[in-house]
This record gives sequence, C-alpha cells and structure tokens, in this order.
Amino acid sequence: MDKVRYAVVGAGWIAQEAFMPAVAQTGNSVMTAIVTGNSATAAKLAAFYGIEHVYNYDEYDAALAAGVFDAVYIGLPNSLHADFAIRAAKHGVHAMVEKPLAITAAEGEAMISAADAAGTFLMTAYRLHHEPGTLEALRLIRDGAIGEPRYFSSAFSFVSVPTNHRLKAEHWGGPLQDLGVYCVNAARHVFGSEPVEAVAIKVHGDDPRFREVEETISATLRFPGDSIASFTAGFNAVGVDTYRVVGTAGEIEMAPAYRFETPTKLILRRDDKVVEKTFPDVDHFGAQTAYFSDCIRTGEPPESDGREGLADVRALLAIEAAAKTGQQQRIDNPPRPRYATPDQVRMIPRTDRRLVLMPTSVGGLMQPGSES
Repeated sequence: MDKVRYAVVGAGWIAQEAFMPAVAQTGNSVMTAIVTGNSATAAKLAAFYGIEHVYNYDEYDAALAAGVFDAVYIGLPNSLHADFAIRAAKHGVHAMVEKPLAITAAEGEAMISAADAAGTFLMTAYRLHHEPGTLEALRLIRDGAIGEPRYFSSAFSFVSVPTNHRLKAEHWGGPLQDLGVYCVNAARHVFGSEPVEAVAIKVHGDDPRFREVEETISATLRFPGDSIASFTAGFNAVGVDTYRVVGTAGEIEMAPAYRFETPTKLILRRDDKVVEKTFPDVDHFGAQTAYFSDCIRTGEPPESDGREGLADVRALLAIEAAAKTGQQQRIDNPPRPRYATPDQVRMIPRTDRRLVLMPTSVGGLMQPGSES
C-alpha cells in the first residue's frame, strides 16, 4: 500500500493537539475517518483535514467493516481501550492504542489474543521509542558510557484542571497511570530488564480534585541485579519532566525527558567532564505513526507491541496495590525479547497547522499526560 489509512477514534484534546496534525507530516500515512461522540467537532475537524468519513461511536463496527481505513488510533479514556482495540482486531484492522494499554492485565491479554488471532498489529503508543534523544540515551547506557547503571530516579508532574477525565476512578485515572507510566517504561528500557518488586506510597491531600484519585504517588522498583528505579508523579505540582540514571562510572540526565512539546536534552557526566546535547525538535506523534505505518506496510511487528504495553500495566497494578496496602508487591513479567533501538527513530518535522476546538492549557501550560 502507498499510505496507511487511519481512523481517529476519540477526537479529544490529544488527538486534536498532537496526533491529527502529525499524520500528514509522515509521508506514509493519511487520515480517512473520525469516530467520535461529538458530531459538530467531528465535522469541523473533517473539513479542516479533508477527512471523508465521520462516524459516531454507535457506528464503530460499521465503520470497521466499511474498508475505508487500515488502522485505528485509539485516544479514548483508559477504560475504553480494550473494547475498541478488540473490535478493531476482529475486523482485521490494526490498532495503535494510547497508554496505559489497558486497565487490567486480563484486558491487556485479551487485546493481545484478539490481535494475534486476527493477524493484526497491536501497538502501544510509546512515542518516545521513536524520538532521537531518548534512543541516544539508551544507546549510551548500553554502550557503557556510565558504566553499569545502578539507579534511576524521575519526577513528572503538572497541575491538573478539575475537568480532566484523568481525575476519574472509573477510567483508571490518576498520576500513576497518566504520568508514572512514562517513568516505569523509561526505567525498564534503561535497565533492559523487567522489574520484580514494587513498593509505593500515595497521598490525596484535601483538594476536592483528588477525591477519586491520588494527588501524588511515589514508587520504587527493584530490578534484577538489585538495580533500583524510583519516581514521583503528581497532578498538583508545577511542571517537572526529568529522569536521571546513575551508573558505576558516570550519569546521564534527561531534562526535558517526556513531554512532546519540547525537544529532549541530555547531559552526560563522567570523569569530571560534562557533555550536553539538545536534540532536534521532532514531532513525536508523527514519528510513532510513521514507524507503525512502516510496520504495517512491511509486515514487521512493532517493538512496542501489546506485550510491551502489558508489561507496564502489570507494573502499574503492582505499584497501585503497594500504595494501597503498604506492602511490597511482586511483579511477574516474562523477559522481553527486545527493547527500543536507534533504528526506530523517525525524524518527522513539526507543523503549526492544527485545529484545536477545546481548552488546552492551565496557567499557560499545555496539559500533558496519557494522551487519551
């Protein structure tokens, strides 16, 4: 196929701000459909981007059967990921699903089974697996630039508006799922292995925004060889976006590390020398879409497949249980056959052409997070 045809499922803020503007930048992808519950918004977006087909959620199965798209981008709340991805697979349609992949391990396993049975690709939307700074940090660590990595520490936060659906327990919202997933995923790739144990603590405070989900959560993960990863994620602190990896011979700091609006920056410290590098300002969403389209066109399974997403879900569930019970929790993930590598980088340029039809900021800052 010349270009992979996408349907945008869930035309919320992240789709409008980040995914939809990026597709035309890829060169190998095109949007041909929108599936959403807001017909007025869908009509405006379709006219702006030249998208031919618009469906509401009740028409989703009919849309899947119509043959007008090859893949779906699912940017819905976490609780809806599994249903919409499984239905896509049953119709032979590939799915890129925002993170976290699912709200339970059973849901994640069902999504993987459906894709495997249908022969479709299920990709978890880890955009940083295609961003040059992230992949360079991992390359340096694997090449021994800081010796043996021993501990990882990270902080990721922003101030959430009261209307944010990530504050709803029914959607498995909260800073752990929305922000902590980045920290967990980064740590797993830094160490190139799977965590085996989690301890955690959470706080709610007295702010009414945090009746259903915690305000802040801190967790520590133990990896094989007794390497340690710790992070704090919060919905009521000024925007912080960084991680640090300390090894036996040096350290690497990434700041910014996670957000898609700004280029990543790497600082390498070793032997009293400091090397700093700011990476090209690429479009993260365009990069992951270009990569997924390459996979679909060539038949090569994506690295960040459903099992990659499920590995993080299992870790998040263990952290959640540890914070709730005050007891350490085992994490049982099988070894991953591969982790993100430099050949996954896609240098997709940004565009200023976008149409955003809903509030996007608080205190002048974009609302980041689980991109759903």
